Amino acid sequence: MSSSLERLFQKYTEELNKAANDPHIQLALSRGVKSYRENTAAALKRFPHTVKLAEEVRALKEAAIERMDDLVAQARESIEANHGKTYLARTGEEALKIAADIIGTGKIVVKGKSIVGEELEVRDYLIEKGNEVWETDLGEFLLQLQNGRPMHIVSPSIHVPREKVAEVFTKFFGREIPPDIAAEVGAVREFMREKYFSAHFGISGANVVAADCGAMVIIENEGNARLCTAVPPVHIVMVGIEKIVPTFQDAMKVAEVTWRYANYTVPGYINIISGPSKTGDIEKVTTYGAHGPRELHVIFVDNGRSAMAADPLFKQGLYCLRCGGCMYECPVFQLTAGYFGYRYLGGIGAIWTAFVAGGLENAAPLIFTCLRCGRCVERCPVSIDVPSMIAELRRRIVELSQKAG
Repeated sequence: MSSSLERLFQKYTEELNKAANDPHIQLALSRGVKSYRENTAAALKRFPHTVKLAEEVRALKEAAIERMDDLVAQARESIEANHGKTYLARTGEEALKIAADIIGTGKIVVKGKSIVGEELEVRDYLIEKGNEVWETDLGEFLLQLQNGRPMHIVSPSIHVPREKVAEVFTKFFGREIPPDIAAEVGAVREFMREKYFSAHFGISGANVVAADCGAMVIIENEGNARLCTAVPPVHIVMVGIEKIVPTFQDAMKVAEVTWRYANYTVPGYINIISGPSKTGDIEKVTTYGAHGPRELHVIFVDNGRSAMAADPLFKQGLYCLRCGGCMYECPVFQLTAGYFGYRYLGGIGAIWTAFVAGGLENAAPLIFTCLRCGRCVERCPVSIDVPSMIAELRRRIVELSQKAG
């Protein structure tokens, strides 16, 4: 084992052990796991067709990944026909540079929750460029104030109980915020309202993209993504190329399965965006830049996804819908939250880390933490075989170590 890898394992092990003995994490996760299981069971009972629909989504994702390059080209053509601008970033660095060139410096940016954004660490990058950037998702906003990182891909602050939230908000807002969830939410709502309407740019991700018409679907509950994407004059979307499916009907199937397995019967908001705002109310002449953004920029991000797609075993990792259900069932995650992670979390996160968010060395601690118990596979709506991929990554790490030694 190299000295750098040894130090990485040591630091990771220390964090993991600390997290496993943190009473705040245990309290918050016990509440979160219980709620998730109850809500998901209720959603699937009420809409039992979802299980069969998930099988259909698995098949359409398999087919989409096989022709990913063609779908990227088609999606770009569709969005540009809708008066949007598109870019293809082969690396994370290229994606960040494109975003920075669009935004410049000295701007106010409001950002919706985005897993690709975490992968690229776009908030910190734009702040370093001299911009004021605010996370608008309540959980992400809390973590920004704590200088922390997401501990779940759907519920990023799952590890923070309401009592701790009250402490953080009381300090930031400069007034007493009680450990009452409604009061905590109200404080953020009041603060964020001004930011939406003063922002120069809004950034979001997308849950799924339809290649045939260029529609991007964003699933949410808070309404913050809707404000980020509709109020500022310029909207930037950063989305992985694996999110593209052939048709709008396909996209809606993916979206429905995603939100059901994310523990919702139906989300508060389903945003469908295909271009900048427009109107044809005067003489039926289409004019862009009505009440919403006058510009839409879509950055499609590869950053290792093509390499995953080319691997017969690991391409199934690209089927992931980001519902987050696997994490609630993972025995290690239940003890440690996102400390079992490096930008991407849990067993599936180990796969993503190895290919797109840090490389095999940064993924190694996660790879050897995974129990390969298979509980994630049972919960996964598209039955991703994480244990088999973990076994192969372990083999590759050992092989590389032997060659280095």
